[in-house]
Amino acid sequence: MKKKLLSVLLCTAMTATLLAGCGGSDGGAQTPAAEAPAAEESGAAEESAAEEPAAAASDEEAEIYMFISSPEYADAINTLIEEYKNVAPNVTINYETTQNDYPTLLKAKLNSGEVPEIFSSTSGKEIDVYKEYSFDLSGQALESTMQPAVASMMASPEDGSGLYGIAIKGNYFGMIYNKAIFDECGITEFPTTFSDLEAACEKISAAGYKPFTTGFNEWWVFKHVGQHFVNAAAQNAGISTAELVAKFEKGEAKVSDYPELYNNFFNFIDLAVKYGDDKPLETALDGELSAFGTGKAAMICGQGAWVEADLLAIDPDLQIGFNGYPVTDNAAQCQVIGGSDQALRISKDSEVLQPTLDFVNWWYTSDYGKAWFTDVAGVVPPVVSDAESTFEVVKQGDALSAEKGAADLSICYSTDSWHQTFGEIMQSYIAGSVDKDGACAQIEEQWAAIDGAN
Repeated sequence: MKKKLLSVLLCTAMTATLLAGCGGSDGGAQTPAAEAPAAEESGAAEESAAEEPAAAASDEEAEIYMFISSPEYADAINTLIEEYKNVAPNVTINYETTQNDYPTLLKAKLNSGEVPEIFSSTSGKEIDVYKEYSFDLSGQALESTMQPAVASMMASPEDGSGLYGIAIKGNYFGMIYNKAIFDECGITEFPTTFSDLEAACEKISAAGYKPFTTGFNEWWVFKHVGQHFVNAAAQNAGISTAELVAKFEKGEAKVSDYPELYNNFFNFIDLAVKYGDDKPLETALDGELSAFGTGKAAMICGQGAWVEADLLAIDPDLQIGFNGYPVTDNAAQCQVIGGSDQALRISKDSEVLQPTLDFVNWWYTSDYGKAWFTDVAGVVPPVVSDAESTFEVVKQGDALSAEKGAADLSICYSTDSWHQTFGEIMQSYIAGSVDKDGACAQIEEQWAAIDGAN
């Protein structure tokens, strides 16, 4: 996600060979915890820190290694770490973040015995993939503040037990669009059917704008887009999304069995390429932010609330709209997707386990930590909270989910190892090195090979 090197000292050096198709944008950023604010600036923070739970203010010296994906939250997490320095000045949090090849890099660390105190994975199915490394947080103070829907995604899918992670955020996934461009083009309502979307693209293109900016250089964009079509395929087949994914994992389903996948999903990808970035496989998140934030593109694919602050930094007057993906010609199936897609795991064998638990408990239970989600990170809070977000994606997501319901967060039924492979297959399809039937065959084969064993 955000490819921003943080302007602080690197605490270690990391090198990695990126997999083909994902090497265009390396997003690693690694930082030590920032020093406490200067005395003249820190009075308010120190007063706030004094009110935090006593359990978090340990005198023990410790270094916590935090290696997670989602660099789009790098600035917000560094702010969180700075604040925690006022609570536990003897604790240093060495924070490293990257997006490209995160599953590969994490597994390399685990296999070498370099288990980070805090690491991340997709929620749901991947809870059990890394369960042997993860501390069960059941009974910790943070459990009492966690949203029940978030907690359910952190339990073992095998038996529904345990609490093996926390979440940076709840989330909404859908299509972000520029309301001003739509109005200028005479599009008074967001298109909720695929045929209406095609017509809207023609109008937007005729007015001199790019209908889409896609970010297809990033493998994870494809999982964010594809899940909307997976949900529609399951619904129209009369089964749950979990059941449909399980059929693919067992090798019992073909993409061609589901027109929402074989026709509509590939038609959407073709449409986005036709009406999108000049070099779609070279456009990463930064390119998307620039194209959309400067008013060159009307819609941005594969993103959610996490990009809003960056977009507003480019244009504070940007008129942001948010809706689901038009996946079929049934407008009711144009739904936003809601849920918690990422789990932050705590290493159960860490030599600094208690200081690490103190940190995450403070994060989830202190007044500052609970307010951080809306006030600093600008996300859907994963904790019980009365705070209202100022972000349009969150506000509109709330309204749409109340009106039409939120669709299933289907990416959590698969692992990121599979999602990365899926993204690379779709990149090959866009590049023209494999046709649709060839891509579908690879999807079926790899889904069963990678996740069928899990």
